[in-house]
Amino acid sequence: MKKLLSVLSILIFSFINNLAYAGDDGKIDISKKNNGYVEAKDCFETVNRGIFAFNQVIDKVVFKPLAKGYIIFPQPIRSGTSNALANLSNVVTVPNNVLQGQFKDAGVNSARFIINSTLGIAGIFDVASYYGLKKRDSEDYGQTLGVWGAGTGCYFVLPVLGPTTVRDSIGSVINLIGGDAWYNVTVVNDTQYFSEADYYMSRVLDGIDFRAKNLESFDSLEKSSVDLYASVRSLYLQDRYRKIQNIDETTDTLSDDDWEELDSQ
Repeated sequence: MKKLLSVLSILIFSFINNLAYAGDDGKIDISKKNNGYVEAKDCFETVNRGIFAFNQVIDKVVFKPLAKGYIIFPQPIRSGTSNALANLSNVVTVPNNVLQGQFKDAGVNSARFIINSTLGIAGIFDVASYYGLKKRDSEDYGQTLGVWGAGTGCYFVLPVLGPTTVRDSIGSVINLIGGDAWYNVTVVNDTQYFSEADYYMSRVLDGIDFRAKNLESFDSLEKSSVDLYASVRSLYLQDRYRKIQNIDETTDTLSDDDWEELDSQ
């Protein structure tokens, strides 16, 4: 298994070097005035726009109605769901804290996970905050690759899952080869406590929760944008850049939740 992971790691970083560093593709340039932000290349724009249009239809038919139904639930239920999902995300955040050298954050997030998973009843209640352990920003393998210096690579849109980049997609693949403990427990390993359905249900709830939090923001963006596709692309890339650089400000028109929740962690 270790040998397989080593080979996969070599292939992943070779893929990054071949794609993410090729040409003017959104690598961070600290000489730029706007904090070094550079828009990623939209290498497959025609195809991307077609998939984006398809996703818009799916959103209107499936996700938006589900989100509207979700917000009917009482606030305590929605807050408990969001807390539990955020707590669960720590199984990916903590190892990425370590990989990025954020050892204090790794300790805080580990303590939060233990306290909220036990005293907080599977994370439904954010008990850790009462003990002074405030929520930290979530991290993922795509962000870690960015911190290590990997360029974004081409921007593209996945059916249903939405916007991503070469770098972020590779980060998602790392989850599937051992980087996500929740995926390992539910999908990879056959346990008597959890099943594959638990994993996929949590991912669906992530998407619905995110969509519900941004109902008004997306409606406003859709009404005000001359080119909705370009606006979503720009917002996604800015949000990912902000998280990699740990810039403490919210991306315009969107809540401060993670786009990677929709990118198949």
